Amino acid sequence: MRIAAEFVTSAARTTDFPRDGLPEIALVGRSNAGKSSLINGLVLRRVARTSAAPGKTRLANVYRVLRGNDPWLYLVDLPGYGYARGGSEFEELTRSYFGRGARSEGDGLEPVSVSAWLVVDARHPGLASDRQAWAWLGQAVPDRAVVATKIDKLARGHRIRARDELESVFEESVTMVSSVTGEGLDELWKLIDRAASSRKPEPQRSRRHNNSSPLPKGMAPRPLKR
Repeated sequence: MRIAAEFVTSAARTTDFPRDGLPEIALVGRSNAGKSSLINGLVLRRVARTSAAPGKTRLANVYRVLRGNDPWLYLVDLPGYGYARGGSEFEELTRSYFGRGARSEGDGLEPVSVSAWLVVDARHPGLASDRQAWAWLGQAVPDRAVVATKIDKLARGHRIRARDELESVFEESVTMVSSVTGEGLDELWKLIDRAASSRKPEPQRSRRHNNSSPLPKGMAPRPLKR
């Protein structure tokens, strides 16, 4: 099946993101979770740059993707947390990205339909920062999923245990994938197809979130209010 993919932009602020109404899937995760490699694995080419130095990506990289006869959509690789260098400017970018839907009415631009994938390393299930990010995404976006990468680095028996632990922690089905071997990528395309076929954005009230749950280190510009 034909897959087309192209780099669109590196966004430094809210106005840099596309606003043409195409569905978007945002990849959220630690800096070394393998988000860029995951994008390359999905589109079967090196469209996203990868780095061995965690925290090097300071912008949100946007890619336009098409598979077969499905509609175009965007994959958005948000700056990773945990190793982010530069402080609140990157944290605020993540907040403002997910907050765009709440401002779509009356701004003269197409409404935004966003899904989110929490990308975690299968070798380290249940990290506190990942759990915190999952809780925050529950307030920020109505459609979210957990994707565990790097399963090729685990023996098959360890993969089962890691999946069981992840699903227990997040109380959600987890898609286990490898960007190296291609395992699990067909399942991810099913998630993408679902997002692409659901272009109608959620009502404005569903896009709003409060600050009762903070973002992980490297994402949250304001402390948790108690």
